[in-house]
Amino acid sequence: MAEHQQGSTESELETLRLENAKLREQLARVQDNKKDYPLSLEEYQRYGRQMIVEETGGVVGQVKLKNTKVLVVGAGGLGCPALPYLAGAGVGQIGIVDNDVVETSNLHRQVLHDSSRVGMLKCESARQSITKLNPHVNVVTYPVRLNSTNAFEIFEGYDYVLDCTDSPLTRYLVSDVAVNLGITVVSASGLGTEGQLTILNFNRMGPCYRCFYPTPPPPNAVTSCQEGGVIGPCIGLVGTMMAVETLKLILGVYTNENFKPFLMLYSGFPQQSLRTFKMRGRQESCLCCGKNRTITKETIEKGEINYELFCGSRNYNVCQPDERLSVEAFQDLYKDNDRKTNHILVDVRPSHHYEISHFPEAINLPVKKLRDMNGDIKKLQEELPTVGKDTDIVVLCRYGNDSQVATRLLKDKFGLSNVRDVRGGYFKYINDIDQNIPKY
Repeated sequence: MAEHQQGSTESELETLRLENAKLREQLARVQDNKKDYPLSLEEYQRYGRQMIVEETGGVVGQVKLKNTKVLVVGAGGLGCPALPYLAGAGVGQIGIVDNDVVETSNLHRQVLHDSSRVGMLKCESARQSITKLNPHVNVVTYPVRLNSTNAFEIFEGYDYVLDCTDSPLTRYLVSDVAVNLGITVVSASGLGTEGQLTILNFNRMGPCYRCFYPTPPPPNAVTSCQEGGVIGPCIGLVGTMMAVETLKLILGVYTNENFKPFLMLYSGFPQQSLRTFKMRGRQESCLCCGKNRTITKETIEKGEINYELFCGSRNYNVCQPDERLSVEAFQDLYKDNDRKTNHILVDVRPSHHYEISHFPEAINLPVKKLRDMNGDIKKLQEELPTVGKDTDIVVLCRYGNDSQVATRLLKDKFGLSNVRDVRGGYFKYINDIDQNIPKY
């Protein structure tokens, strides 16, 4: 009996030794495979349908993506489609610069965010979405407003920058900093149903933003998404195209030999169209990338390049305090049924804004139409038949900016004496007086 038990024990020990040896052999094979394969097995499965596209360069191209760092400035209408496609493609590190928070009015176009994240920083909301999509991507957030003092520190170490902002000031800053650091920029913009896209400072040889636009557009010619509106899928397509161009840069589709400066224009309405225009190359006279450049890291960081002064700003503060009404005074003097006075309420928003939501007694006369009258009182009376030199006129717009311009026009060009605007405009009235009015 003892001999039988001893033999059984030895047999079990031998079986365990064989199993351990087999496990050690399997582990060694796995370790050898890890040495042979530059990606994990899960990454091969995740990116397989991408790697088999010939233009991507297979595994070599995928490793390029994994080793690339891309900075996206702006997690709004352009950034929201670009970010998940870059993350899904396997870009190793993605930085996101945005100090804004998610608002309900963003969600029709900024589809990386959702209703549960209203009030959350956009960069953090984007980080959460990207991490769920692809845990292999390292996401770094910068919840700050990009400026001359922090831009170089943020840009340092990134291979490419996507400019997904909506102001000329930021576009000049992004381009200038990228030129000084030798970073290629994919730059785009979108408004309404249209958008445009280009590549700047390609491999330190392509033109920069200043080469295209040595002087900025007049401040009153620049309209933001908030002011002019935007169709979500239209700006989304432009953001997606930014991701495509970035992948082409990383994968080496563009070379010094075949790259030609371009500007791509997209239009969504009435029929979708995409046109690409050849653009001029780097300009020797450019102050940032030309021969006698004066826009350097030192001059930018010292604040010697005044972007706000260069790009200018609209001066809406053209009315004196006594020419303006608070929303409370407007409510007390003109809206309260017990104390209503004879007056004309003029809503100077664009007609399509007016049609969305307005006071029933307001007469719509857009500020542009008012300006085009050139002070002709007869033309004004065609729109406002009861108006006279001393008529009590109250002017209203969306935020209390255009209403100031209209007030000045009515007083200075048409010679009307009793004109005042509502400070903060229609939206201020809704916020402070009556939240039941639709706000868009």
